[in-house]
Amino acid sequence: MFFHIVLERKIQLHPRHFGPHLRDKLIEKVLQEVEGTCSGRHGFIVAVTNISDIGKGLIRDGTGFVTFPVKYDCVVFRPFRGEILESVVTMVNKMGFFAEAGPVQIFVSNHLIPDDMEFQSGDIPCYATSDGLVKIQKDSEVRLKIVGTRVDVSEIFCIGTIKDDFLGLIGDPTAGG
Repeated sequence: MFFHIVLERKIQLHPRHFGPHLRDKLIEKVLQEVEGTCSGRHGFIVAVTNISDIGKGLIRDGTGFVTFPVKYDCVVFRPFRGEILESVVTMVNKMGFFAEAGPVQIFVSNHLIPDDMEFQSGDIPCYATSDGLVKIQKDSEVRLKIVGTRVDVSEIFCIGTIKDDFLGLIGDPTAGG
């Protein structure tokens, strides 16, 4: 789920930033360009914890920009199949529901919802048990298991289930979510 890794990136800096605060500007630019982004290979970059090395800059011909290789330590978030996550439901429809766990969007199909829960349309669409004690609706917190992931260049999308033991609505079921 969370990993602390070392990554490298080439940072371009305009000549107006050359001077006594060059290092500070490079660090600021790394934080701007990296934090909150998603690398399909490593996952979502949550935070840069340390700048471990700034290499020698190379001047780009004709522009004056200088490219610096920068190594940095960072915390990344990457979900894996079989992992249990707590998430917040963002949308419910007859096909299933979407939930978010941090930056990851997870879809739970109606086939991966327990058989005793049925979709109920209305003002607030939800999946509920026949006695109405358990309701999964928008803003409900659910514990789910990742059964599959799809990784794009800049996004990770997951499929989840709440059909196993100890999965489903979190909290007091009589509170309705």
